[in-house]
Amino acid sequence: MKISGTTRILGIFGDPVKHSLSPLMHNEALARIGYDAVYVPFHVLPDDLPKAVESIRILDLLGVNLTVPHKERVCALLDEIDPQARLIGAVNTVVNRQGRLIGYNTDGVGFLRSLAEDLGFNPAGRRILLLGAGGACRAALVALAQAGAGAVVVANRTPERAAALVEEFRPVFSGTSFASCSLTEGALAMHLPEIDLLVNTSALGLGGESLSGFPWEKLSAFAVVYDMVYGFEPTPLLREAAGRGHVGADGLGMLAAQGEAGFRLWTGRTPPSGVMKARLLAAVAVR
Repeated sequence: MKISGTTRILGIFGDPVKHSLSPLMHNEALARIGYDAVYVPFHVLPDDLPKAVESIRILDLLGVNLTVPHKERVCALLDEIDPQARLIGAVNTVVNRQGRLIGYNTDGVGFLRSLAEDLGFNPAGRRILLLGAGGACRAALVALAQAGAGAVVVANRTPERAAALVEEFRPVFSGTSFASCSLTEGALAMHLPEIDLLVNTSALGLGGESLSGFPWEKLSAFAVVYDMVYGFEPTPLLREAAGRGHVGADGLGMLAAQGEAGFRLWTGRTPPSGVMKARLLAAVAVR
């Protein structure tokens, strides 16, 4: 990689962010097409997000990704928000167009593509349970409903937040039935027997913690499990799922697919097919 006075900067704002594999895949793609830019991680605390967003203009960054916990709060700090991102209410990609910051959300398209490629799962007419009610959950919910999901249940530690999310989207997607519940064993047990897909959209597992008290015995034997969390080894959720005979996948496929979409927004170029995902898999294999 050659850094010069013309090199543009891309990055990711997050807290935490040191676990991110985004720099690996984006820098690989940039190098493959010979694009004069570099992608770096920025540890941005929640209270510092407004200053960090302003720095995109001040430093003339090409753009950034947003990860936990900034995807929703960043919306109020941007000049323009793409209609899909506005519907979701969360932004994961910001493009700097001559000082005008425009927010997009590529998580939904990345999620659906990963479901298809990594699990062979088509949401049409299926029943899905989403764990969490943050920005990633919003993106997944919208993508699933747009793809024709039969039913979506949102389960969250704060059930009021899950209920509010469901009420917000129920009138938007009349073809999908919605429900919400808490993360208590009893509440989950009511929905799990009919679920085709279990998705963790929260940060649970990022630090190696497990989902305690989850009534796995109630989950249909045919259900598949998707964990948006990713790392150098299977997440606790996926280890438990595999031990009980469920096919699962982590968020690496989603990370690569949403990254490709963001890459196109920033550069106007399409990264070589499969390069981002291959770089991620290679990094995981080394560990």
